[in-house]
Amino acid sequence: MGTASPNLVWYEIRCRILNVLLITGTDTESGKTVLTTAMAAYCQKYCHSRSLGIMKPIQSAEGDREWYQKLFSLDQSPEEITPLYFQAPLAPPIAAAKENRTVDLAVVWQALTALRNRKDFLLVETLGGLGSPVTEELTVADLAGTWCLPTVLVVPVKLGAISQAVANVALARQKQVTLLGIILNCVQPRTDAEIADWTPTDLIQSLTNIPVLGCLPYLDNLADLDKLAKVASDLDLERLGVCT
Repeated sequence: MGTASPNLVWYEIRCRILNVLLITGTDTESGKTVLTTAMAAYCQKYCHSRSLGIMKPIQSAEGDREWYQKLFSLDQSPEEITPLYFQAPLAPPIAAAKENRTVDLAVVWQALTALRNRKDFLLVETLGGLGSPVTEELTVADLAGTWCLPTVLVVPVKLGAISQAVANVALARQKQVTLLGIILNCVQPRTDAEIADWTPTDLIQSLTNIPVLGCLPYLDNLADLDKLAKVASDLDLERLGVCT
């Protein structure tokens, strides 16, 4: 990825972190929280011998951290779930500037390292998508690639999904992200025909050379943990390292 940013060079590693899965998407409303919640529900229901951690490393305004605290019994402090928290619902460098703060990635890296050493499996949900800015110099893809985090890409089922998938996979390759697979997500109720026409699995796999590991149906109740665990079980979780 060229010369490493001073924000990253101290933490650069060259091996895959096996007990961490980074969940990212094509954009802010792709369904990252849905997938993270479903996989966490699956782990807590079926992977009793493995301790689970959840992270939202950087959050702007109330949202995912509070959701995970409400839904799951996590042996984690708020700071362990979200090391960097900003008040304004804006991109981190903009939200930080409004508070006269900086986006200190050392804090994020130290929290991630400590939690992955304490938990058997760690789900890490990113902000925005792979191209979303983390600092004025770096995107989510930069962090995923430089920190060697195995990653899954959530692609919403809608018109334009194919081009979004292709563009995001290209960015992942440019930044040397270890992309394990793509999961489709129905952000709205979709018919089988719409899913097949808007997100044809064979075409997406042919264009990206990345496996499509399943499709999440539209879920109107994200607090139904049994239903979430069931839909997660229909995904190819083995390829993502869940419960292995």
